[in-house]
Amino acid sequence: MIKKNLLVIPFLLISIFTSYNFVDNRVVSYESKVDSTIVIRISAVGDLMCHSVQIRNAQVGVDTFDFKKAYRKVEKYFNESDFLIGNLETVLAGKEKKFTGYPLFNSPDDFAVALKQVGFDLLVTSNNHSLDRGEFGVHRTIDQLIANDLIYIGTHKSRSDRDSIRIVNINGIRIAFLAYTFGTNGIPIPKGKDFLVNLIDKKKIERDIKSARNVGTDLVLIYYHFGDEYKREPSSYQKNIVQFSIDSGADIIIGSHPHVIQPIKYFKTKNAKLDSGLVAFSLGNFISNQQWRYSDAGIILNIDLEKNIFTNDIRIKNFHITPTWVFRGKTDKGVEHLILSESTDYKNILKLTTEEKRRKIEAFEDTREVVGRKID
Repeated sequence: MIKKNLLVIPFLLISIFTSYNFVDNRVVSYESKVDSTIVIRISAVGDLMCHSVQIRNAQVGVDTFDFKKAYRKVEKYFNESDFLIGNLETVLAGKEKKFTGYPLFNSPDDFAVALKQVGFDLLVTSNNHSLDRGEFGVHRTIDQLIANDLIYIGTHKSRSDRDSIRIVNINGIRIAFLAYTFGTNGIPIPKGKDFLVNLIDKKKIERDIKSARNVGTDLVLIYYHFGDEYKREPSSYQKNIVQFSIDSGADIIIGSHPHVIQPIKYFKTKNAKLDSGLVAFSLGNFISNQQWRYSDAGIILNIDLEKNIFTNDIRIKNFHITPTWVFRGKTDKGVEHLILSESTDYKNILKLTTEEKRRKIEAFEDTREVVGRKID
């Protein structure tokens, strides 16, 4: 299950059956000749944000930034996963377009470099900040992700790219990844180029799921950017879209955008491979400068999938979460943003004040209140 032991074939799109169905052969080969089952772990986090203060704190040279250090206390959890995904809630439009945080994000390329270095495999690029630097920003962000060998879903450079289906073969389990956003903060998608950003559209979602099924995928995972910001319970809109996705054949549904953690639940699937699917309405902020209660907490969602190689039956063997909390302040590496887990040994790298300790404990208790018994 450890990523470093896997054989990864470079990113490649190969046409299957029709001109618009593609398979991403970022293949991890299955080599066992004895076991009747394959077990893989896919992990997901929520919003990967980059506010202006994060850019300042990460700067180590004139045009160089060290964002990797923010993940150094949770990177070990990524090493236990076979495939890691997250929501890239910024664009990479380059220095010439000026690096900024809220309300129009544009981050240094080193932000993506760090995500690759710590273990991310796929980044969702469809969210309300996808067009923060217009069409140019969409294109350049995609170019930078490709340059860093990161799979992207949700934004596209062409219609044929949008109509492709990202299917990743992970140790013999083929998973189709789809992504959609509720909107782009009022910034209009250029006329005739609706392919740039996947908006939530039921007809489109239904068609994409069907296309994924037609090329023989085992599972369909949808990552939505939706919901009401800072609300700890899913909205009626979220529930409606989730139920439609279930009815259309989705197996696993993950959400982001509220910037706080929302419930995780099993559901009875329809027209899908899994008998019981899983929905995580919002995974919260994984990294950001939002320091108020609930928004400074996130989770790593780990889903263990098991496939019988003789019957092709698949099930969710288990899921559990690792709660996280973002510390902002002085550490052994200076002033920085640092993601901590509940079990992080931090005493040699920083000294939390009484108030910071209270907030850290409060964040993990808040997480338990929402997700309950599945905490790791």
